[in-house]
Amino acid sequence: MAQMCDARTITGNLSEAMRFFGRARADAEVHELPGVSLIYCGLDYAAFNAGVMGDSIPDDASELARRIEAPADHFESRRLRWSYWYCDDVVGKTLIPHARALLQRRGMVELTDAPGMMAPRLAPRSRYLPEVEVRPVADETTRSAFAHITSLSFEVPWTICREVYGAERAWRGSFRGYVGFVDGVAVSTTAVVVAAGVAGIYSVGTIPGKRGRGYAEAVMRKVLDRVREESGVERTVLQSTRTGYSMYTKMGYEPVTSFTIFITE
Repeated sequence: MAQMCDARTITGNLSEAMRFFGRARADAEVHELPGVSLIYCGLDYAAFNAGVMGDSIPDDASELARRIEAPADHFESRRLRWSYWYCDDVVGKTLIPHARALLQRRGMVELTDAPGMMAPRLAPRSRYLPEVEVRPVADETTRSAFAHITSLSFEVPWTICREVYGAERAWRGSFRGYVGFVDGVAVSTTAVVVAAGVAGIYSVGTIPGKRGRGYAEAVMRKVLDRVREESGVERTVLQSTRTGYSMYTKMGYEPVTSFTIFITE
């Protein structure tokens, strides 16, 4: 029961975070369908066009099919590349093989599975962390820096990052970005979304040549200190990459569920 509760919490926060892409451009869209959010970033870029499964599914294959086919029909009718995100515990063990089969029939391939992690509070720092000036994304300079670091960290084309993260309108919602500067140079990013009773961490990245020095952790800790002071929310969640997993566990995060992402080839 606790595991399912945690899975729903992380899924709820992720769904809100993904809506960022559906607000980034004038032609972007967010559609809330029963049990699934449909997000279109306004561009033909699969990772930012997504169906995100929401509430848990009763053991009902027809309901699962509806939640997959609705966004599939939407994107395929427009000939857009897209992705589908679901939490394994929300789908349930008996329906996961059906989900995979349905997505594969749509010509999609599994991109990754990511641990969903949670920390009731951060563990004390276990190493020296460098001093970093943390600025919120609030102007053209910080938007451009966030887009640049995201492009380098996640291998997203610069033109896509510029159009999405560089847009002022994208930052009017709950998705809050922060950039860490060292000697005036932007080196690291973190974003946070307060939703579903937790603070969700996203877009943690550091520029090449500055990695492994503690900048990402330093920025994360400063951002979460601000969130706790402003909102009173201390419990945090995230979906980990393989690269970040070791750092997150040292910071006090523990895996509580898993997310699977399928993407068009």
